[in-house]
Amino acid sequence: MEQKKREEMDERFMKEAVKQAKKAYAIGEVPIGCVIVYEGKIIARGYNRRTIDKNTLAHAELQAIRKASRKMDDWRLEDCTMYVTLEPCQMCSGALVQSRMKRVVVGCMNPKAGCAGSVLNILQMPEFNHQVELTTGVLEEVCSGLMKTFFRELREKGQKR
Repeated sequence: MEQKKREEMDERFMKEAVKQAKKAYAIGEVPIGCVIVYEGKIIARGYNRRTIDKNTLAHAELQAIRKASRKMDDWRLEDCTMYVTLEPCQMCSGALVQSRMKRVVVGCMNPKAGCAGSVLNILQMPEFNHQVELTTGVLEEVCSGLMKTFFRELREKGQKR
């Protein structure tokens, strides 16, 4: 029963991450969104803003980590879980390890640049002083569908991202 409860909670919070991804989509950004949860409540939200902000660091995960750290009044997010629609890149995976995030739940994987199991798994490298618990494939079709639709529309417009 505990496993079923966890799966339901994962789906509920991933739906909130998808809402954030849709905000990115609406402003022409790659639709990546995330939320950070502490004690069953969302304490931070983020969505991709790289192009709008003209900033390499404006990834959804980093936006949310910054907000969560402010909310927790600490850089350590040891009892927090991040729900993110796309597998984190090397920069975001490194930030997740550095923040001491307890757990990361991923919607869909990123075989070209993902660092939570696809290209590398920075989150669980035993060489680091912290490893992050990882769950993948939560609402995978929804998350993947958003990405596929976004890039198909971009190709139809003849744009690159």
